[in-house]
Formats: sequence, structure tokens, C-alpha cells
Amino acid sequence: MTTVAAVDCGTNTIKLLIGDLPDVVVRESRVVRLGQGVDATGRLAPEALERAFAAVDEYAALVARHDVARLRFCATSATRDAENAAEFAAGVRARLGVDPEVLSGEEEARLAFAGAVRGRSVPGAPVLVVDIGGGSTELILGAEEVEAAHSMDIGSVRLHERHVRHDPPTAGEVRAMVADVEAALDACPVDPAAAASVIGIAGTVTTVAAGVLRLPAYDRDRIDGRVLRVADVTAHVDELVAMTVAERRALGWMHPGRADVIDAGALVLRTVLERSGAEAVTVSETDILDGIAWSLA
Repeated sequence: MTTVAAVDCGTNTIKLLIGDLPDVVVRESRVVRLGQGVDATGRLAPEALERAFAAVDEYAALVARHDVARLRFCATSATRDAENAAEFAAGVRARLGVDPEVLSGEEEARLAFAGAVRGRSVPGAPVLVVDIGGGSTELILGAEEVEAAHSMDIGSVRLHERHVRHDPPTAGEVRAMVADVEAALDACPVDPAAAASVIGIAGTVTTVAAGVLRLPAYDRDRIDGRVLRVADVTAHVDELVAMTVAERRALGWMHPGRADVIDAGALVLRTVLERSGAEAVTVSETDILDGIAWSLA
């Protein structure tokens, strides 16, 4: 038996997986908003570092309770962009004894694809994996392996902070967010329309899926593998964007740490799906975190 531990630290969330794969014994997620203000300042804010380190302390305690043979800590968009990433790295090293790997967009895409498609039946190839994070969005096209991938600097936290000043966002703010997404897709070498099927991963997608399914509370098992009509997703995105943050937080399946930025992430999802021409999207609860874990197994 080889027990591994994987940490995925993104712009909005930090996640932990511990297990002897394919068996998973620990799967945790904390919304820490590490990327708070990075788009504007280029630095990780002190309060964001404090939140992230509190989560890493929790994870260090969980790792210590298991006979972990290998540990990999991967950081993505926020730390790629931050001038003071070394401060974050030192804090992680002190708490977990490993250096965080700041993934390139290409490596992030490869791991996300592996986590999304492993052991999953997809309706057609090539498949487009859409990974919407807080700071970036990855589009990964492939069949058995990645054939093309690109990381775009658009994500739920980045777009929301850049454009939204009202609650709910004004029509002009919505247009500005969509315009950024459209511009990023125009420059993207991965064409969503080239895909035969689409898989959506990560918190924005799974949260939107919970709403489409009208779940009373977030339920990972009921979300994973569900195939949703794009028309239903589009309609629900319009509902979410029109809500206030308080109204979103009142939804039983909405994590309070996503309620303010889900408008931007949902618009990314809607725009990519419209570009793909797909009639349906498969939702996966396995993602880059699982890809990191399998890279150790």
C-alpha cells in the first residue's frame, strides 16, 4: 500500500486528498481566496496568506494522522502571478516540509485532464475539459491523452474583482465580463467547437450543476457524472447573475465563499459552452486534485 497526499492550491480554494488510490480516505476543501487582489496589485495580500496558512495547518494535521509516503503540493494561477510567491512557499515549507510546485498552465492542464477523464466514460472524442478556476480557465482537448491545451487568464475571482462594483452586477458589468471571456476565447488556440463532447470540472461548474439539479444541499455523489442540457445551464446562469450575493448565499447548495464570484465563473462557463456548440455537458467531481494524486501513485 502506498498512501499519497495531494494538495491543489488555487486562486479561491485549497484542496487536500489523501488515499491509497483508487481508495480515498480524506478529501477536504477550504475557500481561502488566496488570489484576493492579485489581478490589481500583483501581490498576495497578508490576510489572504493568513487564511491560506490556517488551511495548510489543518491539512498538515490530517497528513500527520496517516502514513503518507508521498506528498505533492501544487499551486496554480494566483502564485504564478504574485510578486511575493516566495513568502507563500516558505510558509508551506515550514508547515508541510515540501516546496509548493507552481504549475505552468500546460502542466495544470495535463493534470486536470487526467483527473477528469480517468475511469470515466465520455460520450465522444475528442473531449473538451473545461476547468474554471478563480484566476484562470483551462481548455484541454484530447482523447486518451491531451492533444491541445491552453490556460486563459480569466477566472471567477479575477473577472469579478476587475469589473463588478454593484450587487447584483449591472448589465454593463455583465457585458464587460463577457467581453473579456470572448476576447480570451478569440485568442485561444483551443477551439471549443472542435470537441465532440464536453466535461466541466472544479467548483464553479459543480456549483452551477447543483443549482441546475435544484438540490436542497450540495451533494457530491448526486453531481458527479451528471449530464446536463446546455440550455438548462444557460438558463440557470442567467438566474445566478441576476441574484444578489445574499440571495445566492441563501441557496442550500451554495458555498458562502463562492457566492460573490459565482456570477463571473458562471459567465465563463456559459460562454465556453456557447462556443462549443454542445447540447450537453458532463459534470465531473474529479479534477486536478485527483490528477495530482495519481501522478504520485
